[in-house]
Amino acid sequence: MEEQWYLEYHIHKDRPGLLGDIASLLGMLSINIHTVSGVDEFNRGFLLTTNDRQKISALRSMLRKVENITVTALRQPTLLDRLALRHGVFIQRESSENTKTYKFTRNQLGILVDFLGELLKKEGNQVIGIRGMPRVGKTESIVAASVYANKRWSFVSSTLLRQTVRTRLDEDEMFAENMVFILDGIVSTHRANDQHRSLVREIMRLEAPKVIEHPDIFVRETEFGWEHFDRIIELRNEPDEEISYQMIQTGFSSFDIS
Repeated sequence: MEEQWYLEYHIHKDRPGLLGDIASLLGMLSINIHTVSGVDEFNRGFLLTTNDRQKISALRSMLRKVENITVTALRQPTLLDRLALRHGVFIQRESSENTKTYKFTRNQLGILVDFLGELLKKEGNQVIGIRGMPRVGKTESIVAASVYANKRWSFVSSTLLRQTVRTRLDEDEMFAENMVFILDGIVSTHRANDQHRSLVREIMRLEAPKVIEHPDIFVRETEFGWEHFDRIIELRNEPDEEISYQMIQTGFSSFDIS
């Protein structure tokens, strides 16, 4: 049975014929190239197929002899690998110790929608937090990712069009298998009553994806901790933008959270 593999290498010197040499090695081993793409300026990625794992071992050994490159990955492809090939950009993680956190900037909204959409396609209970300053595109990305995943979305709390603070779900929302529940961590903890907070607890128990904006406030003000989150996404206008709530004095009344 054919298997897919992801090959990635860093180019130290992009000499003429380098890509041809790599393609010739793959051809000699009868390894098929399904996709090839530049990933950032000095990296190249391939999606390969073969029905013989020993050929992958042989390829690994042969690539060590190729000058001007260093192999950075040769593995079965992950979601991040496929997105890197599709968009030509690596998705950044916070650190090797904290693989739950992924970083995006506003000019990467297309990649973010694809990434989040693929996550939302998964069945079962998952909780995803999205950090970001006002008007960076958090809510719009969640809605677009829900469309990508072919799922309905429900605003449990939000400020997108007008302040939404719901106290109950409709029956078709409660039992639907294709729902995505969207919450705003600030609205749900600082602008809501006990009925809404009870609804939030109920939703957190549902076997459905939940996407929570401002997860830091949600964790600080509720009984839910970071262990309840499967992934954290950070969205910035610029790579070095600080995501901070220090400007807020009391009650978030002066903070535009839309």
